[in-house]
Parts: sequence; C-alpha cells; structure tokens
Amino acid sequence: MSLPRFLFADQLGPHYDDGGPIVLVEASAVLARRTYHRAKAHLILSALRHRARELGDRVEFLRTEHYRDVLAGRELEVINPTSWGARALVADLGASVLPSRGFVTSEQDFARWADGRPVSRLVMEQFYRHVRTKTGVLMRGPEPEGGRFNFDHDNRQAPPRNAVGLGLPVPWAPVEDDIDDEVRRDLDELVRDGRVHLIGADGPRRFAATRAEALAALDDFIDTRLSDFGPFEDASLTGDSTMAHSRLSVPLNLGLLHPQEVIDAVVAAYDAGGVPLASVEAVVRQIMGWRDWVWHLYWHLGENYVAESNFLAAHEPLPPAFLQLDGGAVEARCLSHVLDEVSRTGWAHHIQRLMILGNWSLQRGYEPSALSDWFINAFVDGTPWVMPANVVGMSQHADGGIVATKPYASGGAYIAKMTDFCGSCRFNPKIRLGPQACPFTAGYWAFLDRVEPRIRGNHRMAQPLAGLRRLVDRDAVVAQERARSRW
Repeated sequence: MSLPRFLFADQLGPHYDDGGPIVLVEASAVLARRTYHRAKAHLILSALRHRARELGDRVEFLRTEHYRDVLAGRELEVINPTSWGARALVADLGASVLPSRGFVTSEQDFARWADGRPVSRLVMEQFYRHVRTKTGVLMRGPEPEGGRFNFDHDNRQAPPRNAVGLGLPVPWAPVEDDIDDEVRRDLDELVRDGRVHLIGADGPRRFAATRAEALAALDDFIDTRLSDFGPFEDASLTGDSTMAHSRLSVPLNLGLLHPQEVIDAVVAAYDAGGVPLASVEAVVRQIMGWRDWVWHLYWHLGENYVAESNFLAAHEPLPPAFLQLDGGAVEARCLSHVLDEVSRTGWAHHIQRLMILGNWSLQRGYEPSALSDWFINAFVDGTPWVMPANVVGMSQHADGGIVATKPYASGGAYIAKMTDFCGSCRFNPKIRLGPQACPFTAGYWAFLDRVEPRIRGNHRMAQPLAGLRRLVDRDAVVAQERARSRW
C-alpha cells in the first residue's frame, strides 16, 4: 500500500495525484508569517478546502496552526515542494520525496543544459530555444514555426488612441459558493483575534480555486483574449485592468493547471487557424521559457540569492503607500492607479509590475529583498520561487546582471506611449524640473546619477550615461528628486 501523500497548497491539480491516499493541511501559521493580501489568503484557503471536498474519502484534511503539529512522526511521501523553506520542512519530517512536477522541464534537464555555462551565460532566450527544439513545440522539423523563435518585436503596440479599453468581453470569473462564505468568516475571525494581518480589499473571489474553474479560465482566454494578447501585452489602459492577459498564472501557481496543457491548448488554437502566431508564441515563451527558467534559477542561484543581491546598494524602506496599498497617497496617476488595482484585486499585469511598480522602486532605491517579499505578499500569484529572479534580478538589477543585462529603468515617455495614465496626471512626462516634473522622468535621471559608479562598465548603459553627462540641469534634477516626497 502506498504511503499517504502530503500535498502543499500549490499542488492541487490532477498531475499531483496518482490515486492513493492524500493528506492536506490548512496551517494558520502560514498566513500569520506574512502580511498577505486578503484575496490571496482567501484563494489559498478556498483552493485547499475545495480540493478536500473533491477528494472525499481519499483525503485526510487537517486544520492546525503548524504543519509539524499534525505531520511529525508520520510516514509520508511528498512531491518535492517549491520553496527552500518547504523543502527544509519535508527533510525535517523525514518524508519520502518524489521528483518535482508542474513544469515543462525537470531540474535535471536544466542542470544538463546549464552544465559548463557560467552564471552570466544562463540566458533565458537560449534556454527557451533549447526547450522548443527539444520538445518540438511550434517547430517545423529543425526550424521554428514562422522562421523565428521570438516575435517579441511584433508585440509592442501602444493601446488604441482615446480608447477606454480593448473592447474585449469581461474576463471569466468564478461564482462563489458555501466554501468561500466559510473562508470569509474564518478570515474575519483570524483578523479580529489578531492572529493574522491582511492588506487589500475583500472579495469577491476573481481567480480559479478549482480544477474546473481553471479549465474554464483557460478556455475563456483562448476564446476571447489570445488573439489580442501578443500585440497589446505591453499596453495599459485605465479602464481595462485585464487587457488581453490570461491571469492564468494564478491557477498555474496553485498547481490547478499544468503548463504543458496551457501550451498545448494555445498551439491547438493556432493550428486550427485564426489566432496569430505572434500571440501564441508569446504565451509559449512566457510559460515554457520564462516561467520554467525562473523556477530553475531559484534553485540554481541558491538559497541566499535574495539576501546577498544588492548590486546597486538600494537600502530605502518601502513607503506606506506600498505597504498599505494606498494609491490615494500617491500623486503620480500611473502608480496611484496600479496600487489601487492591486489593493482591489491582488493582481496587476506584467508590464504594470515591471515598468510602473518595479521602475518606480528601482529609481528610488527600495531595498530589493523587502520589495520581493512585498510582491509575494500582495499578489495572488506571488510565490517564493517566482519573485527572486523577477523582482530582485530583472526588475531591480540587484544581482548585477545575471537575470537582466541592464537595469529596467525608463522615464515618463515610455509610460506616455504605452498607457493612457499621463492624460489625467498633474505631472508632464516631458518635464524633468519644476512643479510639473514627472517623477518617472526626473527619477530616471536621478537614478542614473546615483548608480553611475556601479553601472558605467555596462556597455548597454553607455548611451544613457552619456546623456546624463550632457544634462545641463543634472544637479538641480537630482536635488529635486532627493527633496520630493517618497510617498
């Protein structure tokens, strides 16, 4: 008889279940360790309880404060979990460990690909092409479909002028049930008793918490948004929080969908006709390329990667507007809007994370590990393995160039081009000095001034640094940004 299999809350799909007895644990201390978004805490508990109901007599569903309180001394098997902390727990419990699941490639696959490559050469694009070639996805023999592996240059359209949104149907959303009602009451009690501290708005639940819901969300994305995803994946509109994004990172990171089935579904839509190759390739690259690559880097770079990465010497604490998700405390319209959206939903699409939240934080020198923790806590799809490479590496350039070859900093011109935020803002993205100076435009130059000694050897930053040296009002801009409220 097989050992009972203990599944974590991000291992809830059928690909983690081989038919034997299952143990699920709802541990309140998990919620108490961090200041989570209310929507995230709700989603975790709802997903666990829905899975327990689905499994029926096959599951032992335990509610406790700490995992060890109910698991210590038991013979269990586990599928290798997704964080350093969870793997330490599993080792302490003495559980029998099965290989990781839930990704296109295995840790052994990545180790073979990375063998002999210096860390600076573990480039995502090369890994992505390797996996495409190995799996045959979007390949015609040895050649990529359409003659190119990457159509990213085709996918940078600005949003339609004077549009409120993309005109797409309202995205799929679940219908709450009695389990969600129970979760809401339990969270109210935990907060009232001071056992957990949460941020952000309560309900309704917007993301899949069951396998059936996850499949419905996948079908809805393919039917209503996939074709427009590629062209507008970098665009933002005030009146359209979802745009053409899938929001499938949430059920993927709960383990409710397998990434390969998402890839297969979008490729099948392309093969059936009517869906642009550039949009399909963009989804495949984000999942098979970026998602797998970030997962593998989490293990490859080591447990101390976040704590030891601060190449740009960024030490500013996160401001109250971030910690309290208070967009009303911010004057810049773009940042105010995105913080309000995160407060309301626990989610924002990737360009808002990178070029609004991340860009702002990079310019102002927020401490990278604190920012990574904030993203884990405030976002419904935030996990310990997702955020290090995304936030510390790519967004904040804190690793000095392992994940991204240059800092992802930009002025207000980029935001003005790719969004409609600037039209309703009191700041002008073309102005860097004075009362109307855009904090992104001025902040960009102040950022370059601050980090110049550390990045002058980066050839990709030669042109921006040359521009900085020609700036006639450089000292005034820097002084202005030092004095400006940090919100």
